[in-house]
Amino acid sequence: MTDGYEIRTDLAEMDLDLVHEWLSTDAYWALGRSREKIATAAAHSLNFAALTTDGRQVAYARVLTDHANFAWLCDVYVARGHRGQGLARRLVDAVLAAVEPMGLSRVVLATRDAHAVYARAGFTPLAEPGTFMERRT
Repeated sequence: MTDGYEIRTDLAEMDLDLVHEWLSTDAYWALGRSREKIATAAAHSLNFAALTTDGRQVAYARVLTDHANFAWLCDVYVARGHRGQGLARRLVDAVLAAVEPMGLSRVVLATRDAHAVYARAGFTPLAEPGTFMERRT
């Protein structure tokens, strides 16, 4: 642990009620997401949390991956009172360190307003955005 925060990856140590509150009320990409969907997504993902020395969770991120080729970094959230201290960058670094041994050919993410955070970790705009498609429901 450095600077009063520790990154953890054990979902059992994470407060999903708090994660639900953060994402469903304060994260533009997940507004209104149900507690059930938060829990299901977490159960099927790699999870990362930043905790204070007294065990309070102050940040969260998760990764969807096939453990061989691809990963999607998502739901990166830092509590308002803990922003500006490099926690998002520490979470991203922890994610990248965790998936590096998998030998993935691609790690992607989507952001509206944190490009600089991710660029420092080596993320760039899609090389061929025209090849990606989506289906929304």
